[in-house]
Amino acid sequence: MDHHVPAVHVTVDEVEQLADLFSQTADPTRLRVLLFLLEGEQCVCSISEQLDVSVSAVSHQLRRLRTGGLISRRKQGRHVYYALADDHVRTLISVGLEHIRE
Repeated sequence: MDHHVPAVHVTVDEVEQLADLFSQTADPTRLRVLLFLLEGEQCVCSISEQLDVSVSAVSHQLRRLRTGGLISRRKQGRHVYYALADDHVRTLISVGLEHIRE
């Protein structure tokens, strides 16, 4: 079997960043959060209620997703609202769904 290097040129750092990106979406709870955020910006309480997961557990996963650059947050008074970081995240999730549904 011929094992050749793909035509795409990537650095070692880019490979590590890409692996980290995919590891962020590998956890079912984090993935469910991302899927729920496809609908738009949500507060922690709404995410917790929708996913039937404790606020503490949701907050932990949101922190991981935010650190991974997949979501952003906005404070309004005492409430914090979360959204997908950008259209790239929306595309990543949408294309993944499309792929598994084929």
